[in-house]
Amino acid sequence: MTTRVATVAFEGIEARPVDVQVLVMPGSVVFTVVGLPDKAVAESRERVRAALVASGLALPAKRITINLAPADMPKEGSHFDLPIALGLMAALGAIPSDALEGYVVLGELALDGSITPVTGVLPAAMAAVRADKGLICPAACGSEAAWASGDLDVLAPRSLIQLANHFKGSQVLSRPKPAVRAPASDLPDLADIKGQESAKRALEIAAAGGHNLLMSGPPGSGKSMLAARLPSVLPPLAPTELLEVSMVHSVAGALAGGELTDRRPFRAPHHSASMAALVGGGVQARPGEVSLAHHGVLFLDEFPEFQPQVLDGLRQPLETGEVVIARANHRALYPARFQLVAAMNPCRCGRATEPGYACRRAPNEKCVAQYLARLSGPLLDRIDLRIEVPAVTAADLILPAASENSAAVAARVAVARRRQAERNRTLGLPETLTNAALPPSAVEAVAAPDPDGTRLLRDAAETLRLSARGYHRVIRTARTLADLDGERTVRRLHIAEALSYRSATIDIMAA
Repeated sequence: MTTRVATVAFEGIEARPVDVQVLVMPGSVVFTVVGLPDKAVAESRERVRAALVASGLALPAKRITINLAPADMPKEGSHFDLPIALGLMAALGAIPSDALEGYVVLGELALDGSITPVTGVLPAAMAAVRADKGLICPAACGSEAAWASGDLDVLAPRSLIQLANHFKGSQVLSRPKPAVRAPASDLPDLADIKGQESAKRALEIAAAGGHNLLMSGPPGSGKSMLAARLPSVLPPLAPTELLEVSMVHSVAGALAGGELTDRRPFRAPHHSASMAALVGGGVQARPGEVSLAHHGVLFLDEFPEFQPQVLDGLRQPLETGEVVIARANHRALYPARFQLVAAMNPCRCGRATEPGYACRRAPNEKCVAQYLARLSGPLLDRIDLRIEVPAVTAADLILPAASENSAAVAARVAVARRRQAERNRTLGLPETLTNAALPPSAVEAVAAPDPDGTRLLRDAAETLRLSARGYHRVIRTARTLADLDGERTVRRLHIAEALSYRSATIDIMAA
């Protein structure tokens, strides 16, 4: 008789149902796992065997076949250990044969029979809710699974013995409670930044509209400090955003202790990061930094020092908000609607724009041009705000701390975001969309400038040779400026300020 246990396989952040079929029959002594298992699944034979022995149950000297259906779907990961072990226990009569009906099971086994954490518990719990089933998962992941639904039946045992005792009625497993990560109280504050008022203004605009930002300036001017303070002015995640972000982090194994937080992600990879690390991929097609920064910020310091092909890999996710990783027998889609914030020096030595400085490597203009050539035009075209961050003088440093802190800026950003949400609700768009992510079809309805603004934009588009993408990004930025001012209509002054941010890098490159 075949024993069946329900589990899942992951395609991106989607949990696909998998039927674990266990058959114990007379014949040569062999333990076989079929159904396109990867190395981790194939090695589950030894983990399951040792865990069952440690739990007081020896495998019989019979032919054991495990089929993971559907057979043409690749199976990856160690979370198949627990469903295989439970299927064997049910087939051997160690637990009631109907005990596993109505449950989705996942978990990795240690050799001593304990159940260790696995990735992807939250997407698996969501799949269990859709299938009207309960979930059996490791104890360390129980608080993560409990977030899927208050009605979800969650069993989170620490060992096989504990789970067997629960099914026999000699021990009762209580339902785990959702865990919340304590809000960070030590976020860097904008009040720490002395001077750089224009850069703070650009940072506020970027936060209010979700716009991409590029800061260029000499070493020590405060670019990294400004970027590190962006999380302190961003609004918390909305419930739908929180669920999407948590599912990505669950698949990546980045939910420490199963704790969820409404703090927006802030990812800052080193400039030596590979294409797979930044965009996603690898042998098992894991999410990259762009997906881990979903609904948050991806900060790339020393922007031109990244490999050019790696930077160009950002172009598609910046436009579509998702990453598709295709393999010969596997395809994974990860959300990647992130806000790009980048910082760079004007040249390799960093001092080419300093008055009176003569570069030893080449004339200053050539040094700047060679360094900026590492950034492609299409990538720069996707950046809404481009600002120069000048060097901080000693006079700035001896000034008292700024009177306006992050809380004051965050309050203005929150008001602007609420205006966007209300407007999107009226137009039937997702309320979580920022101005920067508005689809082209909605730009004219949401951000059409007044006649004076239209004339200025038309003239500037010809002078600056704006592309169609650049044209729409200027309008989106102007819409954010109007939201910060509490204006219903995008006016000429908003268009003018948006254009000033758009043309900054053009001036630098022409220097």
